[in-house]
Amino acid sequence: MKILRLVLLCAVTLLSAVTGVCGQEGRTYDGLIEPSEIVKLSSPVAGTLETMAVERGDRVRKGQVIARLNCAVEKAAVELAQARVEFAKRKVLRNEDLYQKELISIHEKDEMETELKVAELQLREARERLDLRVIRSTVNGVVVERFLSPGDYVGEDPILKIACIHPLNVEVVVPAQDYGAIRRGMVAEVKPELGVSGRFSARVVIVDTVIDAASGTFGVRLEMPNPDFRLPAGLKCKVVFPPGQKKP
Repeated sequence: MKILRLVLLCAVTLLSAVTGVCGQEGRTYDGLIEPSEIVKLSSPVAGTLETMAVERGDRVRKGQVIARLNCAVEKAAVELAQARVEFAKRKVLRNEDLYQKELISIHEKDEMETELKVAELQLREARERLDLRVIRSTVNGVVVERFLSPGDYVGEDPILKIACIHPLNVEVVVPAQDYGAIRRGMVAEVKPELGVSGRFSARVVIVDTVIDAASGTFGVRLEMPNPDFRLPAGLKCKVVFPPGQKKP
């Protein structure tokens, strides 16, 4: 993303004659449409990848299971802990009548109830360990790249990369002489380079307060909704700020 920013900076400098033009329709700048977030998903534990539920280009939802590690040992641990809980429950139930008849002491009753609570906590721990071997998406987005396949060893390296393209970010590099003309909250029209039909509006969310001395520019970021994933990221665009916008 930094490389794309540098490329855009160079483009703005070379095309300063057409960038930042202020005409009847407003100020127009060159921009770049980017994902609002890029996530490289990895596993919190090491193991062997058992299944992969998504492929490059697939849409994913936050919380969706996208991969599973081999978990035979963890499943067995859950079953064992579950059996201990069920046994402890039966033991407490069987001895309730004995306690009511004062055939066992309050101390013995407390021991059995404590054993049940410990067994339930062990079951919870076993389930948490099993859940660590299930990889879920942390964002709504599109799979950009898949690094591993079933059977591969999973360590610290990422399993796949997901790009969040709703909303999209529109990065604009603005000449220093226009500093102050663009403010947070202003709305602009985005015109993708590929000529995608329709009107796309974006709102300014970031205006850099440090001007790059080498290029004489500063950065502006706009946020653009893309609920139907109609627009892909990575497109160049024109960003037009209509004249007469009041200060937000």
